[in-house]
Amino acid sequence: MNYPKKVVVGDITVRDGFQHEEIFVPTAAKLWVLEELILAGFKHLEVTNFGNPKGMPQFKDADELFKGIRKSKRVKALIDTVSLTAVTIRERAIERAIQAKKDGYGPDRILLMVSTSESHQRKNSGLSLAEYWKMAEEYIPKAQDAGLKVNGTVSTIWGCPIEGPTDMKDAIEFAQRWLDIGANDVEHADHDGSASPDRVYKYYSMLMDKISNPEKHIVHFHTTRGWGLANVLAALQAGMTNYESTLGATGGQPANFVSGVPVSGTGAYYYKDSKDVGLVSTEDMVVMMDEMGIETNLDIDKILETGRMVERILGRRLRSETINQGRIPKELSGRSW
Repeated sequence: MNYPKKVVVGDITVRDGFQHEEIFVPTAAKLWVLEELILAGFKHLEVTNFGNPKGMPQFKDADELFKGIRKSKRVKALIDTVSLTAVTIRERAIERAIQAKKDGYGPDRILLMVSTSESHQRKNSGLSLAEYWKMAEEYIPKAQDAGLKVNGTVSTIWGCPIEGPTDMKDAIEFAQRWLDIGANDVEHADHDGSASPDRVYKYYSMLMDKISNPEKHIVHFHTTRGWGLANVLAALQAGMTNYESTLGATGGQPANFVSGVPVSGTGAYYYKDSKDVGLVSTEDMVVMMDEMGIETNLDIDKILETGRMVERILGRRLRSETINQGRIPKELSGRSW
């Protein structure tokens, strides 16, 4: 098999992982997880969402969390080497991120998102695709003038939970459009677990034919049906070198019920079991990559320790096999050490 010998892994537990939780995760716990991830060697982290917390109360502590990690004594020596991202789907969120940046505590990078599905786009952003592209073209220069990098995400690449099948060629065109209007990098997202390994390989092969710099692309998979690591392997074979994931395979659609209170979130859930969704597990992915001889520059044992603590924070067993089973003992490994 042909795959890269070195990759970059970003963790997005505190934003995407926790957004699906139906309890409010304490700010101090979120801050602790961010600190531990930085100490484990992560250079790319998603911190929060700057959208309206009325509908997504998991993010009501967005400013407090950014201020906390910027002031943390535990990671003071490392914080300037880490890129911290906030999700900013709409104009007010972008403006909020710009102001936070000017005030000295804001993100290094923001994330905007389009879906190849018009229905999913409207549900996620409240705008049509045409309206969203127009907004992005206006706000990307504003964000970059304030010193923010901008990620353009493409969603529903392999299918839409509302409309069904989508055309992968549309996602390639959208990725190119993000770069054309100034985005610094592009996330390619399977937000509901629709991707299968064969189509993952086909898509990323098509992408590399069109935009051959893998450093511009970020791989984002959910493992709703258990295919997440198989999809990671397919992406590796296609030459992709940037991945993101969550501890314990947490995450999913923003919760519509938080700490006993119904909230809007993004509406009704797309899935049958709200605990049986989430992104690829950070723990399982980095252990697999390590066993394959792929360098991540991460402290894998510390990641496993952090994952175990996240289980305690959330009060349940999560969907990481390596949290439970641990790494393969060296004396049993098929690798030569």
